[in-house]
Amino acid sequence: MLFYAFKASGQVITISSGMRITKTAKVQKAIYKIDAPTDTSKSIIVIEGNNITIDFNNAELKGSNKLKSPDEFFGVAILIRNSKNVAIKNLTARGYKVALIAKNTEKLTIENCDFSYNYRQHLNSTQEKEDISDWMSYHHNEKDEWLRYGAAMYLKDCNFFTVRNCKVTGGQNALMLMRCNKGLIESNNFSFNSGIGIGIYRSSGNKVQYNRLIFNIRGYSHAVYNRGQDSAGILIYEQSNENSFYYNNATHGGDGFFLWAGQTTMDTGKGGCNNNILFGNDFSYSSNNGIEATFSSNFFSDNRMFECDYGIWGGYSFNTTISKNHFRDNRIAVAIEHGQRNLIENNIFSGDKVGIRLWANKLEPSDWGYPKYRDTRSVAYNIHLNSFNNNETVFSLSQSDSLWIHDNSINGNWANYFKIDSVLTTFDSIYTPFNTGSSLKFEVFQPNSNWPFEGAGKLRGRKNIMITEWGPYNFEYPIIWNTNPTDTSAIIKFDLLGPKGNWQIKNIKGIKNISLNKGIFPASITAEKIKGERTDILIELEYEGAAITTPFGEKIAAAKPYKFSFNKFFQPIKWEFLFYSLDTSVHNPITTGTLFSMFERKAPFKTEKTDKLDYAWWGGIKEKGIQYKQFITSASGDATFLPGIYELSVTWDDAVRVYIDEKMVLNEWNPSIYAFDESPNKKVRVNLGGHHSFRVEHLEFGGFATLSLKIKPVE
Repeated sequence: MLFYAFKASGQVITISSGMRITKTAKVQKAIYKIDAPTDTSKSIIVIEGNNITIDFNNAELKGSNKLKSPDEFFGVAILIRNSKNVAIKNLTARGYKVALIAKNTEKLTIENCDFSYNYRQHLNSTQEKEDISDWMSYHHNEKDEWLRYGAAMYLKDCNFFTVRNCKVTGGQNALMLMRCNKGLIESNNFSFNSGIGIGIYRSSGNKVQYNRLIFNIRGYSHAVYNRGQDSAGILIYEQSNENSFYYNNATHGGDGFFLWAGQTTMDTGKGGCNNNILFGNDFSYSSNNGIEATFSSNFFSDNRMFECDYGIWGGYSFNTTISKNHFRDNRIAVAIEHGQRNLIENNIFSGDKVGIRLWANKLEPSDWGYPKYRDTRSVAYNIHLNSFNNNETVFSLSQSDSLWIHDNSINGNWANYFKIDSVLTTFDSIYTPFNTGSSLKFEVFQPNSNWPFEGAGKLRGRKNIMITEWGPYNFEYPIIWNTNPTDTSAIIKFDLLGPKGNWQIKNIKGIKNISLNKGIFPASITAEKIKGERTDILIELEYEGAAITTPFGEKIAAAKPYKFSFNKFFQPIKWEFLFYSLDTSVHNPITTGTLFSMFERKAPFKTEKTDKLDYAWWGGIKEKGIQYKQFITSASGDATFLPGIYELSVTWDDAVRVYIDEKMVLNEWNPSIYAFDESPNKKVRVNLGGHHSFRVEHLEFGGFATLSLKIKPVE
C-alpha cells in the first residue's frame, strides 16, 4: 500500500486508507468504514514524527465490513512508529485484528479512546464440557507471538507512555505491552473480554492504577468446571520488574493477577518478575487464582481475594511478603510449593477450606532448568499476626523446614488446626530468628475520582460468570441461560436475563411444556425435552424494552424488537474406539502415511464403545499396569442425519485424519506446522443427509493429548 503524507497542522482532516500523518491534526467526526490491509505490518493510518496530537473528535473507524464473525476480523487501524510525544485522543475503532499498534515511540499518550468489539476467538467450550483448544499460551513473545490473538492496543518499545480513560469490551485482549517501561495505565475500563485485560512482557517500572478490569475470562461453567484457560485481568510475564498495581478492580477473571517469571528464568534459574507491588486491588471471584505469582519475589498487601479456587498460588515464590490481605471463602487461601523465606502476616482468613498450605514435592519436572540451579526446598517462613476464622483446616504443612508460626488468632470451627506430615522439621510457634519477605518501600496513592469499585457488589460471586461462545456475558443485552446444563433428566431450566423490558417466545423445537411463554426480565422458566435419539433444541425469543448494545456492538434502539435464542444440538454416533501402542522409533505414521507398519500386526490394548468423541489425556494412557505415552487411536462409527449443511469441529493433539463415507474431509497429519503450545481446532462444512459412516485416525507422540469431534447444523 502507498501512503501519502498529511502535514498540515491543526486543520480538520478526513480519514482515508493510506494516510501518513506527521503533524498535529483534528479529524472530521464521522463513521469511516475502511477495511485494513490483511498484513498486520501495514495499517490504514501511519503516524510518524515528533510532538503530534491527533484529536479524532469521536470519529469511528470500522473495519472488516463484510464480516460479522469477530474471529475473522483482520488488519490494523492505526500504526504509530519511530516517534516521540505523540497523543491519540477520542478515537473509536472496531472490527480489526488490532485497533492500534505503537512501536518505538517515547512519551506516547492514548486517551479517551474506545477500542471495543475487535478480534476475539470463537470459543469451542460449552457449558457441559471444556474444549482444550480454547487454552491460550502467552509464554513467548520475542517475535510478537501475542499478536496471533489480536489486541485492542499493542505497544512495543514505548517508554514513558500513558494510557488513560480508555475502554475495551467485547474483545479478547485489551492492552498488551512488550518492552515498555515507566508508563502509566490509569482509569481505564477493560472489562468483559475473553482473554487478557492488561498484559505485560519484559516491561518494568510501570504504574497500573484505578483500572476496572472485571470479567476477563474464558473456560468457566459454574459448578461444572473452572479452568480459566490462561485468561486474566492482569498478566505479567518474562523479566518484568518493579511494576506497581494500585486499586485495580480485577474480579471475575480466569486469574485476577497472573505472574510468571518467564522462560529465561525456567531455563537458567536467573531473574524473574521481581519487586512488583500489588496494593489495594480486588481479585475476587476468579475461576482459578486471585493472584498467581511464581518463581519470583514480590509484595502483596491490602488486596481482596474472595471465592477463588486459590486466593494466592505462589509456587516457588521467595522473599515474598503477603501482608494485610483479606481472604474469604476460597478453597485454599494461600498455597505455596517450594517457597523460601516468605512472610505471611496480618492477613484475615474467613471461611476458606484451607488457610495456608505449604509443601514441596519429592520429584520436580526433569525438563525444568530452574531446580538444577536453585535451592527449591520449602523452607524459612515467618507466619504471624494473622486472623483465622471458620477455616476447616488452618495450616496444611508437608515436606517443609524452618517454619516459625506464632501470635495468630484462631476463631470458629475447624477440623484441623495443624495438618502436618512427619517430614516437617524445625517447627516453632514462638520465636522468629531471621527476617523473611520483601523489604520494599513504596508510596500508597490515594483514591481518585475514577473509583473502579463503584457498584462492584451487584455482580459478586462466581455464579455471575456466564461464558457464551464469544466470551463473558456482560448483562447489557437479553440472554436465555441454561442453569442445569449437565442434568440428564427431562427437565431443562433457564434464567432470562437482560435490561428492563419484555420477552416472549416466538418459536420452539425439541421441547414441550414450557412454564411461561412471555414475561418481563428477569425471569426463570422450565421446559421438558422431547425424547429422541438426537438432541435438537431451539428456543427463539423476542425482546422489547430499553436500548441495548448486542454482543457484537450493534446498537438497538429502545422499543425496537431484538431476537435472541438458545440452541442445543447433539447427534450421537455409534463409535467403536480402538487404542493401539505406538513406538515412533520403529514406525512413524507421519513419515509413512500409514497407521501401522506392514511388518507388524497389532491388537488394540483397549477398546471402547461410545456415542461421542471427547477425550483428553495427560501423560499418556495407563491400561492394565502399562503406561502408553505414545499411542494410536482409531474410531469408526455411523449415524443417520437429517438433510442439511453441518459444521464438523475437530480438536486434536498431535495429528488427526477424518473420513466421512471413506472420503477424507480433514487431513491434519503434520503436527510440525503448529508451533505454539496449544491444541489446534479446525472446522469444516459438510453436506449430510441419511446414513453416513465416519472414521477418525489420531496419533499421540507423548505429553498431553486430546481428541474431540463435534457436529452441529449450520444456521
